[in-house]
Amino acid sequence: MRRRIVVTGVGPITSVGIGREACWAGLLAGRCGTGPVQSFDTGRHGANRGGEISDFAPPADLAGFGRASQFAVLASRLALEDARLDRDAIDPQRAAVVLGTTSGEPQFIEQFNDAEVASPPGNTGSELAFSYPCHLMATRVAADAGGWAFSLTIPTACAAGNYAIGHALDLLRSNRADIALAGGADAFSRITYTGFARLGAIAPERCQPFDRERKGMVPGEGANMIVLEPLDAALARGARIYAEVAGYGLSCDAYHMTGGHPEGLGAARAMEAALRDSRMTPGDISYISAHGTGTPTNDRVETAAVKRVFADRAYAIPVSSVKSMIGHTMGAASAIEAAVCALAVADDRIPPTCHLENPDPECDLDYVPNHARELRVTTAMNNAYAFGGNNASVIFRKVEP
Repeated sequence: MRRRIVVTGVGPITSVGIGREACWAGLLAGRCGTGPVQSFDTGRHGANRGGEISDFAPPADLAGFGRASQFAVLASRLALEDARLDRDAIDPQRAAVVLGTTSGEPQFIEQFNDAEVASPPGNTGSELAFSYPCHLMATRVAADAGGWAFSLTIPTACAAGNYAIGHALDLLRSNRADIALAGGADAFSRITYTGFARLGAIAPERCQPFDRERKGMVPGEGANMIVLEPLDAALARGARIYAEVAGYGLSCDAYHMTGGHPEGLGAARAMEAALRDSRMTPGDISYISAHGTGTPTNDRVETAAVKRVFADRAYAIPVSSVKSMIGHTMGAASAIEAAVCALAVADDRIPPTCHLENPDPECDLDYVPNHARELRVTTAMNNAYAFGGNNASVIFRKVEP
């Protein structure tokens, strides 16, 4: 009998709120956290919208870290505080950190490039080598948590948060760890923004997932880490349990560098694998947190994939995308959406897909348009699809008293 693993703490950092209460309230209210980019000049890109976290003030002891590491460490502190854990009672040799990211700390590469093109060229010294590598993000979280023994950074682009949660679930199920922090973090990046702008993928005004007039995604930034621990340990210490992580599924369709299979085959395989791992059927799912980027192709393909897996039941399952409010936070996206799923299961409320005003005939599911919905959520599926064909689905379910 495999160990049952539950979520007992969340620490979201988003453009609509930092921490569980502020973030959840902002999402349920349909607050838009995107606006004109402030951190750099977007004049050459033909787009200027972003989901920057303007009110983020890193603690003084994190001043030397890159912004993504600051997000990751603070999200972990918030999650541990939310879980009401006694840090002194945690055995660091049995504790793990698994963190997903798309870009790591790109500002250091940006600084290097700026120095190299300056006249005369600048001297970047050793800062780049000691600050940029992605693995440092998880290492910093593990050190801050109390010297936790296991740390791993997973860079599977925009599905990385779900990949991290799946790996942490494996560690806990197999009794290789007793507690884990899992999630993702990414900072707003000139490099990332330029890449999506060159692809013509950034919306000129707002992110409108599943809308007929949708014109693209809006890059964002943020983080979330969740505390995972065995159900019996959580019950023994009287912890508040948001949801059980029932299972996960991964796939790689390897169809195209920046696009998934046009019929959604890879996305469907990830959902089917998650259902098998969770020992569930399509009839058991009561809410789907969509990847929902707002690009014409993604939303059509994702809708087709949901229909492929759930058949006629697809029309009875609420589906929503919080990227309509906070933008696409890259490697943090599915980690933040994991918090959304856990909170939806605990709270029986579903955040909306905002800016959905003109339904697309090809996107004809129930996307919870513009207003949050109260509904008993026994199970929630979190979907994430990334460049390179990386697909990941995680299922959360209610732990009944």
